[in-house]
Formats: sequence, C-alpha cells, structure tokens
Amino acid sequence: RRSFLQAGVGAAAGVGVLAMARPVIAMSDKPALLGGTPIRAGAWPSWPVSDSLEMDGLSEVLQSGKWYRYAAGEHGKVAEFERQWAADVGVPYCQATSSGTSSLVCALAALDIGPGDEVLVPPYTFIATINAVLVHHALPVFVDTDPDTALMDPDTLEGRINSNTRAILPVHIAGTPCDLDRILAIAGARSLKVIEDACQAHTAAWNGRRVGSLGDAGCFSFQNSKNITSGDGGALTTNDSMIYARAQAFQNNGSSPVKDDGVRTSNGMNLRLTEFQGALLLAQLTRNEMYTRRREENGAHLNDLLNAIPGVRAKRTYPGTTRHGYHLYMFDYDPEQFLGMSKALFLKALAAEGVPASGGYSSLNKQPFVEQFLTSRSFQRVYSRERLKQYRDENVCPANDAMIERTCWLTQNVLLGSRDDMESIAEAVSRVQQHAGELVRTFS
Repeated sequence: RRSFLQAGVGAAAGVGVLAMARPVIAMSDKPALLGGTPIRAGAWPSWPVSDSLEMDGLSEVLQSGKWYRYAAGEHGKVAEFERQWAADVGVPYCQATSSGTSSLVCALAALDIGPGDEVLVPPYTFIATINAVLVHHALPVFVDTDPDTALMDPDTLEGRINSNTRAILPVHIAGTPCDLDRILAIAGARSLKVIEDACQAHTAAWNGRRVGSLGDAGCFSFQNSKNITSGDGGALTTNDSMIYARAQAFQNNGSSPVKDDGVRTSNGMNLRLTEFQGALLLAQLTRNEMYTRRREENGAHLNDLLNAIPGVRAKRTYPGTTRHGYHLYMFDYDPEQFLGMSKALFLKALAAEGVPASGGYSSLNKQPFVEQFLTSRSFQRVYSRERLKQYRDENVCPANDAMIERTCWLTQNVLLGSRDDMESIAEAVSRVQQHAGELVRTFS
C-alpha cells in the first residue's frame, strides 16, 4: 500500500464519526471496480448534526406560541441570530431570510436592480445565483472562470461590462474567496455594485475580513447541506443602513418594521425566517468554529496528499485568502495522467473504493433555460433584438467548459472524518491511477 503520513487525531466531538478499520491492501491489488477489496468501507460522517441544543431551542419556540419572527420581536430567536451573525461576519447589519436564494433576491431589490439592468455572474455556480437575477428581469451576463480556482476570472471581467451593467455578483464557490481586491477595484472604477454570493462560504476570509463584509451586500445560505443549517434559510449582511432597511422591507412584503428608516413601505415578498429556524441556527453556531477547524485541518492534509500524486491537483486559492470556508473540497485530475480515463469512469472507480466524489456543476451559460429567458415575452420587450443577438454571440466561457472536464468535489461532511479517512481518499486516487490502463480497457 502507498505510504502516507501516519494517521492521527480522532473525530470531532458530536460528529458521530465511526473509526473505520481498513484492511491492509497492497496498491498492486486490483481496484474495487474490478472486484478488489475497497480501500475504505462504511459510512462517512452524517450531516446535519444536532443534539439537545436544537431540541431545547425548538421546544422553547413551540411552547412560546410566537413562531412568527415579528411576534417574538427583538427578543426572539431570529433577532438574536441576526445580531450574532452580524458580529461574526463583522458588519453592523444582518437581515435573515427564508433561503440563500431569497437573500440574493433581497440584495438585488435593495440595490434597485431591475428590467434593463445587467448583472455579471459566473457560469460555475448553483442556479439560484442566476435565478435571483432573472426574478428581477435583469440580464445575467456570464463571466468566464479561472480554472485554477473555479472562481470568476477578473481577467475577463472588464470585457463583459457595458453601459447597462449595474452590479457584479461574484460567488465564493466551495468556500473559496474570489479575488475581491481586483473585483472591488474594477467595480469602484466603474461605479458598479458588488453583491458577494457567500452562500457556500460561511467562515471564509479575505485579508483577515470575513466574506460578506467587503461588498455592498453579502448573501448566505443555511440550506440542509450547508456548514450551518436550519434546513433552509439565509441571511443578507451589509455595512450600509439603507441597503439593510430596503432588504428588511422587501422580505416583509414591502413593510419595514424599523422606525424612521426612510423605507416604510415598498414592493416586496414574504421571505421571512421563522423562529424555529432561528432556534436551529443559534444552536448550530455553537459548533461552527469547531467543525470549521476540523475541515481546515483535513483540507490542508488532503491538499498535501493529492498534490503529491502526478496529474492531481487541489484547487488553489488567491493570495488574499486567509481562511477557506470548505463547504466543498475541489480538486482536478488530468485524464492524460490516467491514460485517457473519462471523468465518469474516474468517479465511478473512486466510488467503488468508498470515496464519494462528485462531478460538480455543469456550465450554466449553456443550459436550455438561457434560451428560454432570452425568448420570453418579457425579455424581448425589455431588451433590444440587437442586444439579445449580441448576448448569444458572446455567451461563451471556454475556460469554464474545459475545467468542468477535470474538476471533482468532495462534500463538507467528508472533511469531518479522521486524518486516516483523508489518507484513504489519496490511496484510492493512487490506486485508480496505478490501474488506469486496466480500468480504461475494461470499461471503454
């Protein structure tokens, strides 16, 4: 068996990780996909995690009868979570919402983004980023990806800006901060707004400051898979009191409960968080730092292991990154170093070894919904035929397309395993590489 660093620390308290005894397997043994013994057997750490804190919080809300956030008022669970999350992120204002998507919708509304406006977005993200722009009948303009990071490429950003561009919406995918120095500089020079989609980046930091505190607004998700969760839920953070007031009004059907904020009524929707969700989030916050450190330790160890394998490379971070949020662990494999093995076969072989790797996102700019909104009655009324034709002609992201062929993921709960678990991942990748010829011949 390939020799890796000696296994060490056990599982974090409360994660429920079982120490899996792995058989001693020679790397020359045939891979599990061809009938060999898997490198790792058994379940990975489950998610979400809860204990008596969640139960007690939910019971307290249930018995209070104040399940609606504004019935509970400033002493309620949601209000307390907003104060704590604002303090954690390092901003004066936080508005809780019903989801990460709704936090993005609120941010765009608070910045008065609407029909005829254009918003710069990445093609490598969850579709909610794009849906939030489309809800306002603004035009999402795709900016190509930096393949080394999987983030919006600042080198291609300025080429997408025109007189109708109103905002940049960079996404801190996987918990990795975008190059905020360059993005904010470009935005400042062009008088553009910046909304940080930090839905996967709860603890990520850029030059010592938490993401979600550097742009005009930051948006977070607390969906079931996220590093802290209330099943669904979200939050908008900002340093700007007027953006906060407008977002607060928008998520409350256009009526702001804040006195003397200058935004007593406006258009809006019901995007409120419930007191039950607030109770869950307060409990989740108590473990957030502990789990974050474990993901960081395991992520750093896995970086060393995978980067030592020819043709495998962990996604890099920009120099300003002072903390990785690790909602996902992303790495690339080079098919040429695996004798032409397809990504689908690579993932299938890893799964057989007990490693639950994923293929990640597809190119959003190439999906059928793009043509659907371009041909919709509303978009054709708002945008000229010439602009829509130009949009189609320019809607190409070649670097992103090439990256997708080799980028793979591990989800955040995998990084809550043991040090030995991280070594089993690297062993599985090495084993697949060693037997690549036989696997390709068998499954081609």
